Amino acid sequence: MLQYEEYKIKINALRPEVNEMEQALNIDAVKTELDMLEAESMADGFWDNLEHSQKVLQRLKQLKNKIEEQEKRQSQLDDLIVLCDMGIEENDESILSEIETEYANLIENIEKAKLQTLLTGEYDSLNAILTFHAGAGGTEAQDWTQMLYRMYTRWAERHGFTYKIIDYLDGDEAGIKSATIMIEGENAYGYLKGEHGVHRLVRVSPFDSNARRHTSFSAIEIMPEIPDDVEVDIRPEDIEMQVYRASGAGGQHVNKTSSAVRLIHKPTGITVASQTERSQFQNKDTCMKMLRSKLIQVKTQERLEKISDIKGVQLKIEWGSQIRSYVFMPYTLAKDTRTAYETGNINNVMDGDIDGFINAYLKALATDTWATKT
Repeated sequence: MLQYEEYKIKINALRPEVNEMEQALNIDAVKTELDMLEAESMADGFWDNLEHSQKVLQRLKQLKNKIEEQEKRQSQLDDLIVLCDMGIEENDESILSEIETEYANLIENIEKAKLQTLLTGEYDSLNAILTFHAGAGGTEAQDWTQMLYRMYTRWAERHGFTYKIIDYLDGDEAGIKSATIMIEGENAYGYLKGEHGVHRLVRVSPFDSNARRHTSFSAIEIMPEIPDDVEVDIRPEDIEMQVYRASGAGGQHVNKTSSAVRLIHKPTGITVASQTERSQFQNKDTCMKMLRSKLIQVKTQERLEKISDIKGVQLKIEWGSQIRSYVFMPYTLAKDTRTAYETGNINNVMDGDIDGFINAYLKALATDTWATKT
């Protein structure tokens, strides 16, 4: 049948691309690292350092998944050719629908792998630390910040990532004033780095008795969790430590003892806080990790001569500075101002379906269509 022959041509045309993917993903190096870590995991004393052993096991899982995904793409190609041959041999049109479905799955898998090859930044493979800041506007902005918090945690769940709350400050009446979470998983920072910036909401406010339209802003800061073996010069005398009792109606989110910690880096003014760990020591350790990550991140910007460049989030959370707009009224639209990617399915977006925006950003960076302007 002609349709099966046409599919065979299309499927075989994908084979060189899938084969090249193995080199682009550096599968040989992945297998070498896998062998080394498996040997380490079976060595005596492996479980003596629980934190290290857990990281090794997590890395093993990531490496195995990468190898399995490439093998899956290879087998999908072979299976599709077999299905086409069966359809031709048996002259059976019923197999065509299965081929169409499997072919679409293969294309999706290839596109996913292509995005992984774009994540070549020094810190792209690391976990991501997200900090949410409500803009001016009181309850409306704080509610919007909580909506974004939900959107990113849903995105993490969709991709099999885990997240943990580091800091959480409830809003006065609803929503949150600020929050910090860690999203853990391979390439979490690489995928999310383009989400850094101001996000704008337009809707009829549920807090306005006159049902007027409101515009709200929230800023999101994204940074990688830097490994402990990366050296950062932080002098003890440059750090001011404040201990306080977790505030707000955070419930399960916060530890209601005087163990919350805030660290201020005096030379830069960078401030980090943690209040969800069980002890003051643990919260301080989390703060130090965040501070190290921020200091390394700002060094990569190569603008250290200006203190204003290294004080964390300096974005004005207001009109004209947004990277993306989310409109609920009078129409529904989410549009990225940098890549022009947009979708009208705002409900899906708020449920964590933001891959379109992430993919558009990564592709734009790869083709350098606008990155030199930012």
